[in-house]
Formats: sequence, structure tokens, C-alpha cells
Amino acid sequence: MSDALDYLLKVRPDAMGHYFSFMREAGRHLDPKTRALISVITKVHAQTEAGFRQYLRRALKEGAKPMEIIDALLMAFPALGLTRIVWAVDVLLRMDLPEFRLEAVAPGDAKVAPDPLPFWHRLASLDELDAQPTMRIEADGRALFVHRARDGVRVYDAHCPHQGTLLPPEALQGTRLTCPLHRWEFDIEDGRCVRGTKPLRSFLTRIDGRVVLAYW
Repeated sequence: MSDALDYLLKVRPDAMGHYFSFMREAGRHLDPKTRALISVITKVHAQTEAGFRQYLRRALKEGAKPMEIIDALLMAFPALGLTRIVWAVDVLLRMDLPEFRLEAVAPGDAKVAPDPLPFWHRLASLDELDAQPTMRIEADGRALFVHRARDGVRVYDAHCPHQGTLLPPEALQGTRLTCPLHRWEFDIEDGRCVRGTKPLRSFLTRIDGRVVLAYW
């Protein structure tokens, strides 16, 4: 339960009690695994990362297999759309759960579909980076930091590798990027972690004319 829901339950138990009673009754005829899978989908639709992490683990605990969870997301495509599904899989991969590692869900003899096209995504122009050497941008469903370093352009995922916290623009001061949740710190010049244990996730880049592109 989130801190906000916990607070409301304590200050208005008369009102919030009806909400939780409704939720219990609404799923009374569903088995626990199905309820957890539906909750996973609703958290992805709302893009509530903490809730998604919670119910993903609950679905696994209730017996859902990794491919059942992935299929549930894909079956909900008409409601979720590709952007939310990709968001959910990004969160899932950052959680680094052994059940979802590629070798577990797609063993060597399985047929793996080719990567979708296009691979390269347009981010920003060098002219923009001349005026603002570091930019926090959204591109094709990803939050990124784009930095023009002394020896080229760097592109980083705008999530802390510790617990996946989204790093806001104001997290950057000079060349130091600080996670607001647990104060992990990173050097934007090369992505290394100066307080914590994991570096920022980086993406391969190239310049097309004067436009920066990243590969994922």
C-alpha cells in the first residue's frame, strides 16, 4: 500500500473502508493469480511504478509464470498501447528478476523474434547541445539525459539503477546527477557512480548530420 493510501485509511477509515471492501468483493470469484494479473495491468495502465513492482511480485508469488505475465500485458494491448507495455518491461528489466532473464524465458533453442525497427531514435541537435550541454528529454517513450561531453555525446537512461527512481531535471547540478530518493550520485561526463554501486545505463549514439541518435 502506498503512503498516501495508508494516510487516507487512518484519517478517513469510514470512507476508505468502503473502497477496500469494494475491492475485496469485486474479486471474490477470481482466484488469487488472476486478481494479481489484473492488478498488474491496472498499475501499468496508470504507470504507477511502485504498484507495478508490488503486484508483479505478488503475481509470481501466486503462481503466475513469467510468460503468463508478459502475455497478460500483450493481451491488454488495446487498453495499454505499446508505450505503456514498453514502460512496464523497462521497469521489469531494471528489477533484474531471475525469472525474467532472457536465458530463462527464451532458452537457446527457442525461436526469438528479430528486434523491431527502427533501432535508431532521434534525440536532439548539436545546435541545441551547444546552447545547453545537458538536456533531460523524453524520446519514444523513454526518459533520457543527453550530454555533450568533451569527447562526444553521451545518452543515459533517466532512471537511477538502484531502484529505478525517475531522475528529474533538477537532479542535475553541474556535472553531478543525484537521485532524490537515496542520494546515489553519478558523473554525467561518463555515467560512473560516485556514490552507490551501479553506473547509469547508457545507450549507443551516433551523429547524423547534426542530429544525435541513440540505439535501443
